Amino acid sequence: MGSILVIAEIQKGKVREASYELVSFARKIGAATNREVKSLVMGQGISAAAEELSKKGGGEVFAADDAALANYNLDAAFAAVKAAIAAASPDVVLVSNTPSGWDLAPRIAASLDAGFAPDCFNVDVEGGELVFLRRFFNGKLDSRLRPTSLPVVATMQPGATAAFDGAAEGKMTPLAVSIGSLGTKFVETKVASAKGVDLTKADVIVSGGRSLGGPEKFQEVIKPLADALGGAMGASRPVVDAGWLPHEYQVGSSGQVVSPKLYVACGISGAIQHLVGMKASNFIIAINKDADAPIFEVADLGVVGDLFEVVPKLTEAVKAAKG
Repeated sequence: MGSILVIAEIQKGKVREASYELVSFARKIGAATNREVKSLVMGQGISAAAEELSKKGGGEVFAADDAALANYNLDAAFAAVKAAIAAASPDVVLVSNTPSGWDLAPRIAASLDAGFAPDCFNVDVEGGELVFLRRFFNGKLDSRLRPTSLPVVATMQPGATAAFDGAAEGKMTPLAVSIGSLGTKFVETKVASAKGVDLTKADVIVSGGRSLGGPEKFQEVIKPLADALGGAMGASRPVVDAGWLPHEYQVGSSGQVVSPKLYVACGISGAIQHLVGMKASNFIIAINKDADAPIFEVADLGVVGDLFEVVPKLTEAVKAAKG
């Protein structure tokens, strides 16, 4: 039996929340299959972050500290991963489903001739075998991926499970990495200037999905409710991809991550990417005619019905209550 290797990511000098979510998945697998949990932290000046991860469930944490790893570079990161795999002998490798994870995970899988389970939101153990779950058809269906052999590399959706926050003592082991020459180099990071709608500061957000049918419906149905509640209007990714609203209205992992006091989701099915962006809201109301829509899994109040009937009546009720 091999081990489980968590590929952690560093952000602003600390291990990302998404990496502690990977630890939760790794410990779930480890408890069910008697595998050890091990982790890799790579970067420059990351010993403190690696030490912290070792005390918070990461097991034996391999710390690859090198100037070439200060900023993400595929060749350098892959060299660190190869060294960690040689040290840990894993047969399960977990990577966050993030931009760097999208880049790195397939290369790891190819190098190991391993099975590859991308974009997963959960993992189960059935009869000692791993089963990875991922959504498709815009979250309407779940698929179950059962590796036919090991090793396996899986990318897990950030926000799909709670981050491990327990105290499970491990150890930190420095990891020597031979990086060699790199085919690419890091140039700079550019942060887009803030503009348009800042949904992160809104106390109330009313969001609409693709089922509204067109951009005019946002002005006719969604905006009146948002205005009545004194809030802001938001949207799901398909709406933005269709060009109905600018990107600054998008709520989700590739848009804005919000936590208002009230979030009203109208005609949004609830793909995991959207749930990641709004599930920390204090109170969630979901309106959808599909009773099996994933959005109801996180909603505090769910209304199964036609949004074109429900939302205008809700707007009228709010206006009447406010006088």
